[in-house]
Amino acid sequence: MPQANPKLNAFPVFMRVEGEAVAIIGGGAEAVAKARLLDQSSAVLRIIAETADTELLSFIAATGATHIAAPYDVAHLGGAVMVFAASGDEALDRRVAEDARRLGIPVNAVDRPELCDFFTPALVNRAPVAIAIGTEGAGPVLAQMLRSRIDRMLSPSLGPLATLAASFRGAAEKLLPKGNARRQFWSSFFQGAPARAVEAGELSQAHDAAVDLLMSKAPVAGHIALVGAGPGAEDLLTLRAHRLLMEADVIVHDALVPEAIVAMGRRDAERLPVGKRKGCHTKSQAEINALLVELGKQGKRVVRLKSGDPLVFGRAGEEMAALRDAGIAYDVIPGVTAAFAAAADFELPLTLRGVSSSMVFTTGHDLKGNSLPDWAKLAISGATVAVYMGRSVAAEVAGRLIEAGLAPDTAVAVVENASLQNRRRFHGTLADLPSLEARADLTGPVMTIIGDAVAGANFERSEPLAAHSHESAANAVAAEVEP
Repeated sequence: MPQANPKLNAFPVFMRVEGEAVAIIGGGAEAVAKARLLDQSSAVLRIIAETADTELLSFIAATGATHIAAPYDVAHLGGAVMVFAASGDEALDRRVAEDARRLGIPVNAVDRPELCDFFTPALVNRAPVAIAIGTEGAGPVLAQMLRSRIDRMLSPSLGPLATLAASFRGAAEKLLPKGNARRQFWSSFFQGAPARAVEAGELSQAHDAAVDLLMSKAPVAGHIALVGAGPGAEDLLTLRAHRLLMEADVIVHDALVPEAIVAMGRRDAERLPVGKRKGCHTKSQAEINALLVELGKQGKRVVRLKSGDPLVFGRAGEEMAALRDAGIAYDVIPGVTAAFAAAADFELPLTLRGVSSSMVFTTGHDLKGNSLPDWAKLAISGATVAVYMGRSVAAEVAGRLIEAGLAPDTAVAVVENASLQNRRRFHGTLADLPSLEARADLTGPVMTIIGDAVAGANFERSEPLAAHSHESAANAVAAEVEP
């Protein structure tokens, strides 16, 4: 049974090392690893190694670390604030540890926890921000796994943003009373216009935004992020999209966005479903535009979560126009569009040297008019065509393309629920495509890819479209001859 309130045997602290000596004893891989870790700080590295391998010598040459090429002596520890025993020799490491303790210097012996006064953490470095993950030596690999996850969550701009914040700390304490006013300023600083400007690399603009925020008596301005949720799999969401979901006050999402992705947002965020599923819109586009503008005027941080990529059949253009007209700040965060996910599911090259060098993204409804759209000429000349939302008009798509000159035996790949565990894959030819319309069992979003490059896909785990086409034809004949 785990303890109700487990106690740490090692208490995490941050030690000042700026300009201070840190001694590393060892000349091999263990010493190199510790030297690289310490090189992320402003400590002065002192490496004691009578013989050093090539990698360590290269590190010393590149960083200017002090190298004492002599047998270890206790005098080498003089003035150090930390010591690392990294020789790989147990007897020498023990001697170093005993000497350091006698001198009152904290010591770490690599892979010898019984000799350690402290443990080195897995470090997420966003200087001056640092996150240290420790396991008291019990699981270094686990610490590295956690470091990797946290590293992905944090924006690379966090360090410059913290540095900018430090320059405003005195002014904020002088001009803003303690309590809610000061907290609101810092919340807006780290999640509002200054943070967005730093992330965009506009440090001067970030400084000006922070000044405006500090001096302004106006309500905090809202911000809308038009975010691509990807095709459905949670691990295909971009890191930036995930960060924004964790910061959002309100998440406005379409029906096709899975609940698992919506749930990746802040627990206390307001969640507003707005429909946008084919044939079932709980809100019109005009109502969605008005909602985003209103939330922005209220000072809310909003994530407008769209399936796939917001700029690919996501009607983001109308929402951006409404936000621009209302003076509401917004960003666009791309997502993995369904065509790319479907191609990945089939291991299908969307472009193939010598076969197809262009792509068309379209919807089946583009072919419902009396005239062929301009892109049809590209399809006939060899472009790969990705058809969104085309199941209900599959026969018309196939018929119009064949009529325009595309060969009936052109390869076709179809994916339902691209990227998800419950995806279904079908393969066939353009002549087989009309059978999709009779597939009442296909209830998820369907992506169709047409073109000569499709022939290079992996069809081992897919079903033939023709099989269902023949089954439907047989059923129709049986129905006609029934008494």
